[in-house]
Amino acid sequence: MEIKVLGPGCAKCKATADLIGRVAGETGVQVQVEKIEDMRQIVGFGVMTTPAVVIGGKVVHKGSVPSPDQVRAWLG
Repeated sequence: MEIKVLGPGCAKCKATADLIGRVAGETGVQVQVEKIEDMRQIVGFGVMTTPAVVIGGKVVHKGSVPSPDQVRAWLG
């Protein structure tokens, strides 16, 4: 599963990427987390608040670090 974390490299963006990796490891789901820091690409997704999470080309979360339960739901 490919997951993109959009953000300028702030602490919340890094925490989001780390959380996704940790929850994926706990659940045994293989993920590839790509961090996108280029603002033009971020705005291209229609995102104005970061961090944001993109799965399957769709923005599933933006504006805060998601909860572990949210991540588990995405990994379904």
